[in-house]
Amino acid sequence: MPALLTDYLVIGAGATGLAFADTLLAHDRDAHITFVDRRALPGGHWNDAYPFVTLHQPSAFYGVNSLPLGSGRKDTLGSNAGLYELATGAEVCSYFQQVMQRQLLPSGRVHFLPLHEARAADAGTAQAVSLLSGAVTEITVRRRVVDASHFMPEVPATTPPAYRVAAGVRLLTPTQLAQLGPTTAAEPPAGYCIVGAGKTAMDAGVWLLSQGVPPERIHWVVPRDSWLVRRETTQPGAEFFMHSMGGMLEQMRAFTAARDVQDLFLRLEASGQMCRIDPTQTPRMFHYATLAEAEVRLLRQITQVIRRGRVLAIEPDALVMEAGRVAMPPGLVYVNCTASAVRQRGNEPIFQPGRIVPQLVRVPLVTFSAAVCAYVEAHYPDDATRNALCRPVPFPREVSGYIAATLVSQMNQHAWNQDKALRDWMRGTRLDGFGQLAAEVGRDDAEKMAVLGELRQCMAPAMANAQRLLATVAQPA
Repeated sequence: MPALLTDYLVIGAGATGLAFADTLLAHDRDAHITFVDRRALPGGHWNDAYPFVTLHQPSAFYGVNSLPLGSGRKDTLGSNAGLYELATGAEVCSYFQQVMQRQLLPSGRVHFLPLHEARAADAGTAQAVSLLSGAVTEITVRRRVVDASHFMPEVPATTPPAYRVAAGVRLLTPTQLAQLGPTTAAEPPAGYCIVGAGKTAMDAGVWLLSQGVPPERIHWVVPRDSWLVRRETTQPGAEFFMHSMGGMLEQMRAFTAARDVQDLFLRLEASGQMCRIDPTQTPRMFHYATLAEAEVRLLRQITQVIRRGRVLAIEPDALVMEAGRVAMPPGLVYVNCTASAVRQRGNEPIFQPGRIVPQLVRVPLVTFSAAVCAYVEAHYPDDATRNALCRPVPFPREVSGYIAATLVSQMNQHAWNQDKALRDWMRGTRLDGFGQLAAEVGRDDAEKMAVLGELRQCMAPAMANAQRLLATVAQPA
């Protein structure tokens, strides 16, 4: 039976695992890392993503710290024109393969076991079982097991629908939708019905409209409307300072003044930080879905929106919904976009005896958070200190969850600001684009310095009111 000796066993070679390993190797020159992943290639869920997927937010601060993703250009065409590039799914997959093949493996301190499943990973030992042959590799772990699968999202291609689909109903994943042309008969479908209200559903709607499908031929099942982050507020370039850092100031002003959760989001909308596709609806969901203004305008063209709760079943001539039966035209293609972008798993301490569970320490930056966890693992002496610097941020499920996520993120930021070494590292990491943006402001730039000054002053009262808002939400009706 083959055997391996390693310092860190990383379960999952997706974005989280790769970003963690990249930073750990840079800051612990003696560490050896072994990856175990069920997929054949690094990149995690990106290997299963639909063809028209892109990042929500700029490529500039995604991936691993040591290797830039993209060229730092702005898009000139499409709905993202004028904003910094968004890597496509194919580009992200290629990038992560480069990270593994050109950055990690050549170090001589990384071993990669693709198409393997980790088992019995506890008490300093583990097994990696080949999914092809069943062969077992015994692994001795000298330091810790890193569970990089905690934040693993679900994707439609690998997640079956939770509703019943009758015989004769044509239900496609977004991947199958993109392949419809080469596989369909001469006559196109009578229309399309998008099932789901998250970012995947929004992507499907934008893609259909961009391919020339008339909006009147698109139906959209929206169980819950969502508040959306305006992509213009996430741009890393200095020319977007007033949108990004100025936007953070607007967020803190909104937190300071908000009377309740709904008032908070209305203030964020009024100040240009967030938006909603249908201004007549009150959103009940917030998952950090990020859209450009042009995408929002496109989606507003879809007017056949069905708001009757979740789908229980799809029949040839109707949708069976939580709130009743809805007759549907014959010959529709249904597009299943109901997979959860983030699986619902409770937070737990990141640093544990013999184990690390990387989680968000600043929302919504997954790879930045993983890199922070690695830096803290390498530089701090005990788990109590590490966990004090890396409180897990709860990912919001409902609109009120945004308050808790922001509050814990700011608590972490405050702790980081008190630590000079950590603060200096963050200013140098490309994964923290806004930190660099703030650090580069010249003392003679009165307008930008005023924004940063007011932002610092707003933080304490904003977070104090956030705690009050959160306590109000937590009270029983």
